[in-house]
Parts: sequence; C-alpha cells; structure tokens
Amino acid sequence: MSAPPADPGAPVHEKHVQHDLNDQNDQHQRHEQHGRRQQPTDPTAPHKLTTLTGLAALSLDAMASVAYGPEAIVLVLAAAGAHGLGFTLPVTLAIAALLAVLVASYRQVIAAFPDGGGSYAVAKAHLGRRTSLVAAASLVLDYVLNVAVAVTAGVAALTSAFPALYDDRLVICLGVLVLVTAVNLRGVVDSARVFLLPTAVFVGSVLALIAVGLFRDAPVSTAASAGHASALADDATTVGALLLLKAFASGCSALTGVEAIANAVPSFRAPAARRAQRAEVALGALLGVMLIGLSVLISRFGLQPVEGVTVLAQLADASVGHNWAFYLVQFATMLLLALSANTSFGGLPVLLKLLARDNYLPHVFGLKADRQVHRHGVLALAAVSAALLVFSGGDTNTLVPLFAIGVFVGFTLAQLGMVLHWRATRQWAQALLNGAGAVLTGVSAVVVTATKFHDGAWLVVVALPLLVAGFEAVHRAYARIGERLEVGRVPEPPHRDRSLVVVPVSSLTRVTSEALTAAVSLGDEVRAVTVCHADPEDRERTEALERDWALWDPGVPLVRLTSERRTLGRPVVAYVRELAEARPGTRITVLIPEAEPARVWQRVLQNQRGAVVAHALRRDTDAAICRLRLRI
Repeated sequence: MSAPPADPGAPVHEKHVQHDLNDQNDQHQRHEQHGRRQQPTDPTAPHKLTTLTGLAALSLDAMASVAYGPEAIVLVLAAAGAHGLGFTLPVTLAIAALLAVLVASYRQVIAAFPDGGGSYAVAKAHLGRRTSLVAAASLVLDYVLNVAVAVTAGVAALTSAFPALYDDRLVICLGVLVLVTAVNLRGVVDSARVFLLPTAVFVGSVLALIAVGLFRDAPVSTAASAGHASALADDATTVGALLLLKAFASGCSALTGVEAIANAVPSFRAPAARRAQRAEVALGALLGVMLIGLSVLISRFGLQPVEGVTVLAQLADASVGHNWAFYLVQFATMLLLALSANTSFGGLPVLLKLLARDNYLPHVFGLKADRQVHRHGVLALAAVSAALLVFSGGDTNTLVPLFAIGVFVGFTLAQLGMVLHWRATRQWAQALLNGAGAVLTGVSAVVVTATKFHDGAWLVVVALPLLVAGFEAVHRAYARIGERLEVGRVPEPPHRDRSLVVVPVSSLTRVTSEALTAAVSLGDEVRAVTVCHADPEDRERTEALERDWALWDPGVPLVRLTSERRTLGRPVVAYVRELAEARPGTRITVLIPEAEPARVWQRVLQNQRGAVVAHALRRDTDAAICRLRLRI
C-alpha cells in the first residue's frame, strides 16, 4: 500500500513516523541477515579454540604449577627451619607481582604478533636472527621439559595418595604420555574439550580448599603426613638474602606456561588476538589467586614439609580432612598435572611450524594433517619426552632443576623486543612496562641458573647453544639447496632432450610388463637390464630369462650385466655411468619396478631389491630415479 502524499502544512502523525521507522528497521535487519549469509565462513573454525577451550588447552601447565610451585618455595625455606617458612607468603607475593607483569606483557605480545611465536616472533622482529634462535631454543627446551615434569609430578601426586604404586611410577608416566599424545593427534580442540572438565574440577577443588582453609584455626587432620620424616632443618634465627633468592628462583617454576597462549594465537578462532588476550588475563587471575591462597594456608597452618607427601596433599588434609574430599583433591591434582603436558602439545608444534617456515627445522614440521594438527611436531615432542622420562626414572626432583631456565630466557628476550617495538611507535608507557618486566625476568633467569647450576641446570646451559647450532646447520643446508635449485630466480625455459630409460628386471611378470609400458611412454629409447652373477645357478636363471624374453619379444632389448661379486647396485651403477659418458646430453632415467602388497605387514616379505638399487644410483650417479610401485 502506497503512503499518502505529504502535505507540508499538515501535522506529522506519530503513527506514520513509527510505521516508517519499523519498515526501515525491518529492511536493515533483512540486509544484515543477507550479509551474514553471504560472508564466507572459515572451514577451520570448528578445529580452533574459543577463550574457554583455549584456557583448557594452553594453560594447564601454568595452573597445575600451583601443585609444585609453593612446594618448591617451602623446600628451600625449610633449610632455615620454622623461621624460614615464615617467608613463604612474601616470596609468593613477589612471584605474583612478576606474574602480573608477565600477563600484561604477553597481552601486548599477542596484540603486536597475532601470528603466534611468542618470544621467537618478537626477537626475530626486533632483536635479530641469532637472538631469535636463542629464544626459540629456550622455548623448545621449556616445552619438552614441561611434558616430563608435568607427567612425573602428576604421578607423584597419585603415589602420595596410593604409596603402593610408587615402584611402578615410570610405567604409569609413559602410559599417561601415550594418552596425552593420542588425544592431541585428534586436534587441539578435541584435546581442549577432553581436558575442560578435569581443569574445572581441579580449579574448583583448589579454590574450595582455600576457601574452607581460611575459616580453619588449625589443621583438621595430619593423617597424610603422619609417619613421614620431616624435611625441616634445625631452627634458625636469620634468613639470608641468598636463601630468599633461591626460594624465589624455585618458586618461579610456577610461572612456566604463561607464554603458551601467546605462542599459539593462530589456534584461536577469529578474532584470534582478542580471544587469546582474554584467555591470558583469565589465566593470570586464576593462577595468582591460587598461589597466594595456598601460601596463606601454609603460613596459617604452620605447615612443615615431609618426605613422600606433597605440600598440596598436606594442605588438603589440613583444610578438608582425610576423607573423600582429600582424595578428590589428590585425584584432580594428579589428573591435571599429568594432563598439563597438553600445554606443550598445543604450543610447541606451532613454534616448530614457524621455525620450519623460516628454514631452521625440516619442512615436515610445517605440514598439517586433518583437524589442523601438526602431527610431526606432536610425535617428535612425545618421543623426546619419553626419553627424558626414562632417563629420570619418573622422578620429579631429577627434572625440576632443569625446568624454568629456558622459559625465563624467553621471557626476558620477549620483554626486550617489546621495548624496542613500543619505542619505535613512541608508546612510552607500554615500553616502560616491558622494560620493568625485562629487568625482573632477566634477574630471575640469572638467579635461577646460578642457584640450580650444580643441580643439573648446567645441562640446559649446554643444550641451548647446541640447539641454536642445530638450527643454524639446518638453515645453511636449506640455503645450499636453494642455491642449487635457484630458488627465487627465473629458470631457463624448458626444452626437449633425448631420453633413455633403463629398467632393471629379474623375471617376466606383470610388474615387468607394466614397467616397460611406462618406460616406452616416457622415453625415446628403453633398455631392460638384468644382473647375472658368476655362480652356475644364477647363470642358468639369466639364460632362462633371455630365452623367455626372446619369445616374448616386447620390442625392448635385454642387456645382461655380469658381476663377479654378489652385488646388485654396483653393476647397474656402472652401466648407467657408461651410458652417460657415451651419450652426453641424453637424459637417463632408471625406472625401478616394485610390487606393493595391499597389507602393510606383507611388505616385510619383499626382498627390497628396488630399495638397494635406488640407494646405489642416488649415491653414485646423476640419473633420475623413478620407483614404479604396482599395488597388488
């Protein structure tokens, strides 16, 4: 229905105005819905993380560190007796302050480098290539050690509740590692969904433990620590600065994993940077509350460390009693500690992809399987972590001294790079924040290394330059390959050369027929060759083949290659070399026919002659090698 003609002198009726506005709103909504239908959807979105699933997938390491971070502080301060334990809360507050600086810094890293990579990306952009490799090496070491420490710490929590399992801890560790690896091979989103419930149970149980403990004047139960030898030294009247620094350095292991979200920003759904920043802030808030709350309870209950029982187990016993709630906390702790290795499985493959893209690692690490999984990175991490578990015997104390050094090197380099990033844009407030963070994390890195050097940290100091040297070696190899392949240059136009195809055969089969068919389709000239050894049985076989070949008459000559030794590759190599010298300018291709059984296990039944010939030709000739596999 058309609107009545407008009368300039007539009053405007309110219902007409409202009617027009409703029409405009309806049209606007239809346009918006049409626009939403027309917008292209991201096919990889179902395999990427939301803020919540990102928190579950990439922050388990940091959140689970509350199980061993406060304990590391207490064990160091116990050297000064009960007086030393009184400094647990001040040391924890210093660590919480450093945590706040790191969270604020990594929010800025996420915004400035949304393609991920964390300290490696920052150092590469602002501190130079060599420094970026140091950052990458430190992150690689941290991620690998995190898996081993997380799994062993989780199993330690289990054996604290069930001491009978202590002798089987290595087998349990390897079983947990296999489980985490299998889940991650299905994709980062599937792993996040699997680990979301254990994360919620752990965080909820720790927060409940803290809340209940704050209303206790004394421990409800000490059954968990009963009968265990105390690790507390004779009482002391003073606590030196060196001891406090050592306690701070040990407690800083609770900060590992803070960088994981910044390293894996591309794993988030769009807007990826905003979701990653939210996850980073949520991680910092939860971790800070849990660390400070547990330290307050340690001081309130006057807790003393004992051998064979974790500090968190004692706190659960003191707060909620030795009942089902105690075992729930222990089970949740064990589960989350073991699964906190998932942080490495979410972050390291992305870092390896970036290193492979920059030619510092084999390009296979840059490949993605279904569900956006960097499968080779996941499997490599699992293999190295399994070796570390076997080396340590599943003992957490063997691995902890190696832990946290690499991550603090990465922290420091990321902060320094961000100072230069903000200075270039004259954003001095952000530069000041990152500068303060660089000083704090740099001092922490030095303190951690110095205090743990004789406990095994020297291995990390040695491993860092070795890893950097390995990156450099791979990069030089790719540079040489690129130079030979003339990568980045315009190649010469293709031209036709005369081609000669050599086909090694040993009998007349369908495989031989298929190989000759392919060869005459590829080359201007084809020659079949067979190797004849000196023993009578082999000569008879060769003569029978030559008679059958003449009767078959495929139109391709059969050349006998005589060899006094029982070798297969050398005669073919010598013949190909003779052809190359006699026919310069001719393209020589060796087409090796092979039967490929349909079942994998049946391949062990083959004689592997094709692989032997291909290896010899690849090593000693310039001929093109084509292995023709016929599926049977």
